[in-house]
Amino acid sequence: PPPKFDDYRYQQDFFGGEPPLSEGIGYLVVLGFGALFSIFTTLVVLADKVFAGNASITSEHFNTAGRMVKTGLTASVIVSQWTWAATLLQSSNVAWQYGVSGPFWYASGATIQVLLFGVLAISLKKVAPSAHTMCEIVNARWGKSAHITFLFFAFCANIIVTSMLLLGGAATVEALTGVDYRLASFLIPWGVILYTSAGGLKATFIASYLHTVIIFAVLITMITMVYIKVYSSNQIYAFLEQTVSYSQEECEAIFSDEEGVTFFEKGKYACGPVNGNNGGSYLTMLSGDGLMFGIINIVGNFGTVFVDQSYWQSAIAARPSSAAKGYLLGGICWFAIPFSLATSLGLTSTALMLPISASEAGSGLVPPAVATELMGNAGAALILVMLFMAIVSTGSAESIAVSSLIAYDVYRQYFNPDATGKQILLVSRIVIVAFGLFMGCFSIVLNEIGLNLGWVYLFMGVVIGSAVIPLWNMMTWSKASGKGAVIAAWSGLILAVIGWLSGAQAQSGKISVATLGTNEVMLSGNLIAILSSGLIHYVYSKFIDPQDFDFAELDKNITLVEHDMSGLGAEQQDPVELRRAERWITRRGYILTILLIVVWPLLSIPAGVFTESYFAFWVLVAIAWGFGAAITITLLPLMESSEEILEVLSGMWNYITCRSGNAKELAKEEGEVEEEGEVVDA
Repeated sequence: PPPKFDDYRYQQDFFGGEPPLSEGIGYLVVLGFGALFSIFTTLVVLADKVFAGNASITSEHFNTAGRMVKTGLTASVIVSQWTWAATLLQSSNVAWQYGVSGPFWYASGATIQVLLFGVLAISLKKVAPSAHTMCEIVNARWGKSAHITFLFFAFCANIIVTSMLLLGGAATVEALTGVDYRLASFLIPWGVILYTSAGGLKATFIASYLHTVIIFAVLITMITMVYIKVYSSNQIYAFLEQTVSYSQEECEAIFSDEEGVTFFEKGKYACGPVNGNNGGSYLTMLSGDGLMFGIINIVGNFGTVFVDQSYWQSAIAARPSSAAKGYLLGGICWFAIPFSLATSLGLTSTALMLPISASEAGSGLVPPAVATELMGNAGAALILVMLFMAIVSTGSAESIAVSSLIAYDVYRQYFNPDATGKQILLVSRIVIVAFGLFMGCFSIVLNEIGLNLGWVYLFMGVVIGSAVIPLWNMMTWSKASGKGAVIAAWSGLILAVIGWLSGAQAQSGKISVATLGTNEVMLSGNLIAILSSGLIHYVYSKFIDPQDFDFAELDKNITLVEHDMSGLGAEQQDPVELRRAERWITRRGYILTILLIVVWPLLSIPAGVFTESYFAFWVLVAIAWGFGAAITITLLPLMESSEEILEVLSGMWNYITCRSGNAKELAKEEGEVEEEGEVVDA
């Protein structure tokens, strides 16, 4: 019998409709953590202002964080923005479905976009250093019709990402604690609203760092529990071999009730050989469905990185020398989250043959189920906290992104061109609150229609994929035509929707939420969106309306609101440095991309079905990557900002001991007093 047969005998699903934690814990995490973070980040921003003498917040500062963020913090912000509810939940679901190839394709298929965005981040620093949003750059280069077009795609991206966060988050909070998902959808945004509207982008960055540290702490706990404390890679290997060795009859006997009547169906539980995998094994990279998921994942995620204002915002906020390095480091560290987490929790779910049903896995309940099995209620609570961190950090980045777009691209562009900094600050803050409330309602509507996390995840590329290549061309290609970009973006969207609908009709003979959500149909919609728009834009720009754009002109068309020049001085704009950084990231970005999506999979093909020692090596890579990323992302920002942290602490110490100012000012004062003393002696 399977290793945990006696514990779960006669059970039809793992949670059995009963949440493992009490409702009180759910409210405590959703409301308590929200309030705690709001108070903490607001205090840190305040301390920075009062004790380190960083002047009051201007609208420039609110939306760009002074354009001087260092490498480590940029990386940790990228990690926390890119860690969605889906990263933690969906990655273990694909491990449960496809075995070892699932976590790998999830991680590599979503890391390369961040690496490649580093190239755009540097060209942004080169040609449009004073921009606040990506749509401002579109307007400065291509004018009004293109501006409105890409504004539409940008809002689509923000709304899709935020609804995914709330859908996944609310479903899991309900499954784990029994809090009604409609209530959870409304309560989750409030914690974000408070500190984001108070402190702007800087508060978001500080909170993101804390969230990332907590996520990695839970990640390391889970890896250690699975492969070091409770089981070893050899035990998991033996259990996985055992899981696929059962015949249909044996599986029916294992999953049956007291009378011996079976409730087993193929694909409903992890038992017996895996369809479409080499040798029917979980332990192989040769998996047809795994590969198909990998391609959808790659295409869909290009949309959510390149069209999502929050990534442009992080590029704008980073100092030029650290923009490229931050994205590269962030991408490499982020890889560990889905890869290591799902290689431990996702594979353990099938190794122990826990009675997790396909519908539970689809709702993202694999990690909490395994954590509960390993650590009891504490495990479920840790997963809940980790999940909440992922939702809140991405949520705050998204709400700042929407507020910048509305403040700079709608309000300042079309309603009040002479807006003052105060007015822009006010608009930014109102939008953050309104967006939070709107998203609460919107996610409830989606849920009522019957769309879950997995469906929306596969669908996002269909909507925003067509804006990706025109945006890339805008930053890197002088011939790119504005008219061509508008035509490409809209026709790509229309073609993708037509292809997606007709694909469902052809495959299943009817159009419904279920038939539109199959892998093949989603794959066709995603690919049409990104490829058709790229082709149209290329042909139009090359043959019909070629431009010869001078990138030196671009920044002149973008105006600052207050004359806040922080991060825009001569040393930050040094062309030699920028060229060097561009070469640096371009080489490494492309090399790592090819390594992750071509070389690594090809090298694992000869292995076929993994041997015990090969699997042990695979697990070792996952553990080492997890620990390495955790140490880097926790310590690097602290080391880089040690001066600023000491400044704030010395300021606080002086405040307690009734001296004024911070350490720098104090040194000055003491120097002046001594000089006066000398005069008196004379």
